[in-house]
Amino acid sequence: MQALLDIILPVFALIGFGYVAVWRGLFRESAVDGLMVFTQNFAIPALLFRAISTLDLGQNFDLSLLVSFYAGSSTGFFVGLLGGRYLFKRDWEDAVAIGFTCLFANSLMLGLAMTERAYGADALQANYAIVAVHSPFCYGLGITAMEIARARGTPARAVPGKVLRAMFRNALVIGIMLGFAVNLTGATVPGMIEGAVDMLVRAAIPCALFGMGGVLYRYRPDGDFRIIAYVCVVSLLLHPSITWTLGTLNKLSVDAMRSAVLTAAMAPGINAYVFANMYGRAQRVAASSVLIATALSIGTIWGWLHLLP
Repeated sequence: MQALLDIILPVFALIGFGYVAVWRGLFRESAVDGLMVFTQNFAIPALLFRAISTLDLGQNFDLSLLVSFYAGSSTGFFVGLLGGRYLFKRDWEDAVAIGFTCLFANSLMLGLAMTERAYGADALQANYAIVAVHSPFCYGLGITAMEIARARGTPARAVPGKVLRAMFRNALVIGIMLGFAVNLTGATVPGMIEGAVDMLVRAAIPCALFGMGGVLYRYRPDGDFRIIAYVCVVSLLLHPSITWTLGTLNKLSVDAMRSAVLTAAMAPGINAYVFANMYGRAQRVAASSVLIATALSIGTIWGWLHLLP
């Protein structure tokens, strides 16, 4: 019970403040759009840049950690994809969007916040290693699958160019790549720039959580609730279970195990809806899954916190 009160509820309370503020008309939906543009295009990329530019790559980029997390993530994508196609009889493009919703755990807004609340800021190194790969990996897999699904009659040689263009227009990917550039070259960031980046970083997670509440109000539950339930099971139970199993077999350190499993246990992120909306496919399923899985994750995260060392 103490974990629920001290760790989980403060994070969800901040999401709830954003939800209620928009619901009661205290914060306009246009302001939510502006806040989400700020967090997703500026504050969170700055956080990723800062974290990766100072990350000890040799120590934290543990292949066993990444395999444990992304094997579960990839399994979730294909289970969602095939379930959408063969269980729920959606066309391939919708099935890809459903698979992406199962794939894209909320590693930033919830994963970082929850791990920091549970284990402290010093426990986030493995999180940053996961997050550094997260957007490139997920968008790479999702965009590739969607472009293949849409490429019927299109030359296969055109697909890689479309994938790369879509990925490198993503602000999160740009922040990650700049962080790697500074880290690998040993370049020194001027003090004035570093101070500005640090201020952006401090605003990133609180603003993102508040804005997420406003976004969740906008996309209230609608659509096929059987598919939504399916997405919730894959996201909240299957992915962390696979990560837990592989992490145990790979003998991950306590810190790495905590970060990997807790991040895998997060509900689908807002980017799941962004991806669905970008292609005009399964938007209702994606938006409703984000909202319902986020609410359900209060209980599942509590359970995973009790199981973790």
